[in-house]
Amino acid sequence: MITALLPMKLNSERVPNKNFKLIEGKPLFAWMLSTLCDLDFVGRVIINTDASSELFGKYLENSKVIVRERKQELCGDLVSMNKIIEDDVLSDNNEMYLMTHTTNPLISKETCTNAFKAFKERNVNDYDSLFTATKFQGRFYYEGNVAINHNPNELLRTQDLPSVYLENSCIYIFDRKNFLKTKTRIGSKPMIFETPQLESIDIDTEDDWLLASLLLSRREIN
Repeated sequence: MITALLPMKLNSERVPNKNFKLIEGKPLFAWMLSTLCDLDFVGRVIINTDASSELFGKYLENSKVIVRERKQELCGDLVSMNKIIEDDVLSDNNEMYLMTHTTNPLISKETCTNAFKAFKERNVNDYDSLFTATKFQGRFYYEGNVAINHNPNELLRTQDLPSVYLENSCIYIFDRKNFLKTKTRIGSKPMIFETPQLESIDIDTEDDWLLASLLLSRREIN
């Protein structure tokens, strides 16, 4: 059994009150929390938060859920998430952790399970952590018209271009020993785990919210 970490703050800037705002009939946080609680390999889910427990309602009734009041020195938008993770790891006594965000409501149980299996079956000498990413094959540029993964003078088909991966903030997996050594959720030898693009929406903006809502409504119908 591993421990899942689901940090959650009360206030948000670009989408006000997003963690507790209803999306397709449920508070945003409830989608990811329910997924984590349904995973057989997750023994407990730690919610590190500055929000009142009353805001969580019935979703705290699951015996796996543990709410930790966020320390004052760890509150605020400029505090590194690694500091909050460290506080949770030091309060816990497990050897392996899966960390995710409330803003990833579309990540499925299957994807979480596959990521966990990939990390568990890894060669420990090759990888010390795992993070999820979205794969893109297209013509990418740095600012200033500098090509990243292609030669503008050679119009290769996009499917033949080198892949570019975007860290999507959906899942991070790491063990206790390596985290306390590096103090970061992505260690010195991370494994990149590709997640389905339609599951990998991370809600930061109102446009992200709209897209996630449309995808969730489609998933619920199916």
